Amino acid sequence: MLQFNNVMEVLVLLNKSNCRKCNEKTCMAFAAAVYRGKKLIKDCPLVSDEIAARYGTWKKQVDLHEADLENAVNKIKKELLKIDFESVAAKIGATFDGNRLNLQIMGKSFSVDAEGNVYTDIHVNPWVLVSTFSYIINCKGMVVEKNWVPFRELPGGRDRFRLFGQQCEKPLKRLADKHPDLLADMAELFSGGQVSDQYQSDISVVLSPLPLVPILICYWKAEEGMESSLNLFFDITAEKNIGIEALHLLATGITQMFEKITLRHG
Repeated sequence: MLQFNNVMEVLVLLNKSNCRKCNEKTCMAFAAAVYRGKKLIKDCPLVSDEIAARYGTWKKQVDLHEADLENAVNKIKKELLKIDFESVAAKIGATFDGNRLNLQIMGKSFSVDAEGNVYTDIHVNPWVLVSTFSYIINCKGMVVEKNWVPFRELPGGRDRFRLFGQQCEKPLKRLADKHPDLLADMAELFSGGQVSDQYQSDISVVLSPLPLVPILICYWKAEEGMESSLNLFFDITAEKNIGIEALHLLATGITQMFEKITLRHG
C-alpha cells in the first residue's frame, strides 16, 4: 500500500474542482483530511478506481513522538520554573520586566511568566514551545559567529541527520517547489532577511526563530537534468545555545508552521 508524505501528495491526485461531494469545502481541505487520517481518498467520488485501489485504505499512522509532545511540554515546564529569569535574560538575548521573560520568536514577541504561562500573538506549536523552553534553560549564551554548517556537521547531528532531512528539509523543499515565492514570503512574515550568493543558491533566507539560534535556508531551483534542492544551515554555536534535540524540534516545528500557513492560504 502506497503512503502519503504530505498534503500536496494527496492534492495532486484530485481534480481540484471543489465540488464538495466529499462534504469538504475545497479539494485542499479534503486532501488535508485524508493526510490527517480523518478521511480515505476513496471518499472522493471523483477519484479513479486505480487511485482508490492504490491508496483506498491508507490511514496516517500515529506518530508516537508527536503524541508524547504534550508530556514533553509539561515535563520541561517544570524545569523552566526552577530558572531565575532575571539572571538568564541578558545571556539568552531576552529581557525581564520583573514578571515575565520577554524574547523574540521568528521576529514576534513571546513572553513566559514564573508560572509557565505563555503570552504571544504567534501560534506556537508544541515543537517550538519545547525547543524555546529548552533554549531558556540550557542556552550557553555563545555569540553567533555566522559560520554556517549543515545539521550533520554539528557534533550531535551525526546520528540523526537522516531523520532531520526527512522531517525538515524534504518537506520544506516540496513546499518551495510548489510555491516559488514561499521563502521570500516567510522572510517578510517572520522578520527574516534574504542574503545573496550563499553557497551559490538561487534563494537564501536567514530566519531568527530564537535570538541566538538563526537558521539559513538555501534553495536551488530545478535545472535541466537536475532536481531542485533545499538545505538548512545553522551557526556553529547552535548546539551549545539550544542542544541538538531541541534544535531538531525547533526546525520540525518551523516546518509544521510553514505547512499550515501554506495550507491555509494556498
